[in-house]
Amino acid sequence: MDSLVTGASGFVGANVVRELLRDGATVRVLVRPSSDRRTIAGLPVEIAEGDLTDRRSIERAVAGVGVVHHVAADYRLWARDPRELYRANVDGTRAVLEAAGDAGVRRIIYTSTVGALGIPKDGTPGTEDTPVTLADMVGPYKASKFLAEQAALELARKGLPVVIVNPSAPVGPWDVKPTPTGQMVVDFLAGRMFATLDTGLNLVHVRDVARGHLLAAERGRIGEKYILGNRNLALAEIGRLLAGITGRRAPWLRVPYALAWCGAACMEAAARLTGGVPKVPLTAVRMARKKMYFSPAKAVRELGLPQTDVREALYDAARWFSEHGYVHLAQMNAATA
Repeated sequence: MDSLVTGASGFVGANVVRELLRDGATVRVLVRPSSDRRTIAGLPVEIAEGDLTDRRSIERAVAGVGVVHHVAADYRLWARDPRELYRANVDGTRAVLEAAGDAGVRRIIYTSTVGALGIPKDGTPGTEDTPVTLADMVGPYKASKFLAEQAALELARKGLPVVIVNPSAPVGPWDVKPTPTGQMVVDFLAGRMFATLDTGLNLVHVRDVARGHLLAAERGRIGEKYILGNRNLALAEIGRLLAGITGRRAPWLRVPYALAWCGAACMEAAARLTGGVPKVPLTAVRMARKKMYFSPAKAVRELGLPQTDVREALYDAARWFSEHGYVHLAQMNAATA
């Protein structure tokens, strides 16, 4: 078996599987018995059922595999019990990497996030080497991913063939949940994104992120981190790009940070009383206080990371959401318009 992909039922993992299959690789996927498998339905993959908290299921999944792409993570910006995030993201990552090492795999690609990296105070884009500590992490999700990345680096120093990739904010097809970035696109398409915060993201086509995983397995240096990103954009700029693609009105209102903070705090309080989930978690608002701008220069230089125009990424995302019933769009303009 050429490759194992954990998290194949998720957004990035599903696209990693498709890139591997496109290259003719044989693929095994580790999925939970209860996972929504729409992203891999009909694909020629071997399914191994298991869980990041079940070491034996992980050992069965990595047996006889050449490359492990550990993409799975508990990606929630709000959890009633934050310990669940640490169990999946920290303990689960260590279990997968150690089991892969014991099985003698050739290369392990660990999917981290730019959220675990530092952001320069002078406003310049962050890099893989920007200083950062656990104290800089906002919320349990980012803290758990930071600790998981530290575990991956520690295991690499001990001799495991681990390469770390740090995707920024991917957009594109197969975002079934959708992710927070994908939900932003859905909200815009549905006419619900009339206001923005003064923040920004590094957008990248999810296909480039998936290809970056394969390139990291082929060309990445063990123990190194690679930002899989593309273009830094203010939230208002993203709205204008979506407006150009769809013909819908761009966001016209800027929400003050204090107002957004109060609104999110109220939503979290209501969620704890009702047992629901806040539409906008407080962590998301706190994260938005800093522009998440990063440079993919190292990945472009060392891996040959593709840089698909982000307008094409937004176009592909909008089309996928429309075709799969999240919203209805009568027509769209060309991605390069």
